[in-house]
Amino acid sequence: MYSRRWILAGLMAGAAVPGCAEAPARSPRPPAKPGSPAAISGASAAIVANAKLGGTVGFVVMDSATGKILDAQNETVAQPPASVAKAMTTIYALDRLGANYRYVTRVMATGPVQNGRLQGDLILVGSGDPSLETDRLGDLAQALAARGITEVTGRYLAYAGGIPHIDEIDRNQPDYVGYNPALSGLNLNFNRVNFEWRRGGNGYTMSMDARGKRFVPAVSMAGVSAVSREAPLFAYQRGADSDQWTVAQGALGKAGSRWLPVRHPEVYTAEVFATLMRAHGLRLGSATLISSLPAGTVLAESSSDALPDMLRDMLKFSTNITAEAVGLTASGAGGLRQSGQQMQDWLAAKHGIAPRFVDHSGLGGDSRISALEMAQAFLHAKAGLLPGLLREQGLRDAKGKEIPNHPTRVVAKTGTLNFVSGLAGYIQPPNARGLTFAIFSADTRRRDALPMAAREQPEGGAAWTRRARTMQAQLITQWASQFI
Repeated sequence: MYSRRWILAGLMAGAAVPGCAEAPARSPRPPAKPGSPAAISGASAAIVANAKLGGTVGFVVMDSATGKILDAQNETVAQPPASVAKAMTTIYALDRLGANYRYVTRVMATGPVQNGRLQGDLILVGSGDPSLETDRLGDLAQALAARGITEVTGRYLAYAGGIPHIDEIDRNQPDYVGYNPALSGLNLNFNRVNFEWRRGGNGYTMSMDARGKRFVPAVSMAGVSAVSREAPLFAYQRGADSDQWTVAQGALGKAGSRWLPVRHPEVYTAEVFATLMRAHGLRLGSATLISSLPAGTVLAESSSDALPDMLRDMLKFSTNITAEAVGLTASGAGGLRQSGQQMQDWLAAKHGIAPRFVDHSGLGGDSRISALEMAQAFLHAKAGLLPGLLREQGLRDAKGKEIPNHPTRVVAKTGTLNFVSGLAGYIQPPNARGLTFAIFSADTRRRDALPMAAREQPEGGAAWTRRARTMQAQLITQWASQFI
């Protein structure tokens, strides 16, 4: 079993994302008949059997030029895609928003600036940028300070209407995991706040901050205190405009830090911006949140990277908030399930598949897609930007070690939930037509049985995931040698 201290100290924002799901449903397509081109090969069957994953393993590999199925097993069984769903969000967002799309965070004024005095309200305006972080917000503050404003006669306002406020991506997650934050039109640091602690002679010193590389502003809208208890590790209490946490003192050890999710991202971002402005001599009070944006003049603004660059980072680091924000922006829907529904409708119309998506990140365990449907979508997207945005995986030898300088490239998107593992992408040889594949593994009964307290790092979960990834690497290596 994992200790609470190990979980607290060792698991940061990049941990594998657990979740909860129902048993997989089957798509209406019939399974491949034995002896057909889609039947599983003996070598593939042995690789799957040796993995001993339980549940269901489904995969398919196709000729990228013709779409012919070369090897398959359970390819029509719909399973949770986990973060492989982000590849579908990528092609959806690029189609709906365009490759030149950028998010812009602005500071506006409702009146003129005269002799350093703003005669009106100052408004921090968000468009839903999921990549905004403290250092870039600090640069925005500096750009505003360069306008010479030293006083605001009106109010300090914050507008977060770029995308709807979402309290959390998936309700079937522990409260304290940093990969399941809220979303809004104003997001900062992937809507996580840094909790740091250090034990001294008089107990623990604890702080919350919105640290970047160049700026480390303290945060007061999120608070934490240590209490004497065995469980739970963290307990959360939501305030009207604050996040309050307690932590089991015995789990803290001498010192450490970890990111906690923010449930009031509009308040968080507005507070940090006010703190950064204070360093430039402009004192702003607490922001008033507004639901409609009045007319005004733009004083300063900060743009995100272009959409393809943002999506490349999302696919590489599997950032859930980026997937959800981009998906919500693309759909214009008022909630995640409605937005997921719009994406699945688009996939049906554009690529002729019938998946079910409840979000855009794959964190929600109720999403379903078969290996065949995923591979078909990848096949159709091959001529677009997707292959160039995916992370290179590399071929591996029989011992699981990556083969250096191998001429055949593998670019793919991974996905991990508790007892769920997915991989989909392309096998690209230097002088051949290549392969398109998707592999899904899920033991949903085992996953559904997990109590909430065990979902961040369940017993046996890491070993199961290692076996699933070894199986994936072995299948890919076999396909590359057999079909190319």
